[in-house]
Amino acid sequence: MSSLSSTAADRLSPDDARAAFGDQLEFDTPLAPLTSYKTGGPARLFLRVTSAEEIVAAIATARRLEIPFFLVGGGSNLLVSDDGFDGIVIKIDVRGLTVTDDTHIEVGAGEDLMDLVRFAARNSLAGIEFLAGIWGSVGGAIYGNAGAFGCEIGSVVESVTIITPEGTVRTVDPEYCRFGYRDSYLKESKDVIVSARLRLEAGKREALEAKIDEITTTRDAKHPNTGCSAGCFFKNIPDERQPHGKLPAGKLLDEAGAKDLVVGGAKVFDKHANIIVNTGTATSSDIRRLADLMKAKVKATFGIELQEEVQQVGKF
Repeated sequence: MSSLSSTAADRLSPDDARAAFGDQLEFDTPLAPLTSYKTGGPARLFLRVTSAEEIVAAIATARRLEIPFFLVGGGSNLLVSDDGFDGIVIKIDVRGLTVTDDTHIEVGAGEDLMDLVRFAARNSLAGIEFLAGIWGSVGGAIYGNAGAFGCEIGSVVESVTIITPEGTVRTVDPEYCRFGYRDSYLKESKDVIVSARLRLEAGKREALEAKIDEITTTRDAKHPNTGCSAGCFFKNIPDERQPHGKLPAGKLLDEAGAKDLVVGGAKVFDKHANIIVNTGTATSSDIRRLADLMKAKVKATFGIELQEEVQQVGKF
């Protein structure tokens, strides 16, 4: 096994670990390929799960053995430590896309968000075109209430099937989720998203697909098409005087002079000051240090403390 520091995870022999978690368990699995930044070290233990039952079992086993665990969806909003994660990473790979009741879609948390958007259009269902071009999984999008153009996925969620910290599978409504700007109660409650039911409306396939292509083209013009990125690194600032009630963090970063910042192989994207790009040689440490410089610039110029959208895993 790797040279990470000794933990409960590495006190288990491979045979004992597989006996506990199953034959699909992997060891020292690289996490960089699972993230949009393409940086970070390995997971000491790694397991893909495809059902609520498998998720419950994996988490229960990790807790029983006192092994730290982290759940990964699409990996689009993730910065993994260069040292990796000294526990078990559980990859949520619950799939499924089904139209029910004419205007509803049942979707697994592990489905790609863009696949959901195009699936809805193919079935002449409108209401989530604004999500076009956003990277990541459906579960991650709901967890962080992903959105664009003043719209958020929480507005179309009718119910979410979750696993509570106690290991109970239950279905909850949007009121339980308490969706906020790039946020939901699910972050605080530590519930795990298994699937969701979305409430859409009838539309015309050709018009929907044209709108999706238009939005994707618009996003592509503002986002990197070379290098690796996680999209916007920082949240916008709540401000009712601004369009959509938010002051763009990118505007603050631009005016603070952040676009010229570079640390190692990480640089601020020249077309959008709230995006950090891995130019090909960046480490996660480079990206973290660059983000800290960006925050410091805005703090010094405007007295505003930026808050990260990107989630960190492991020690920095």
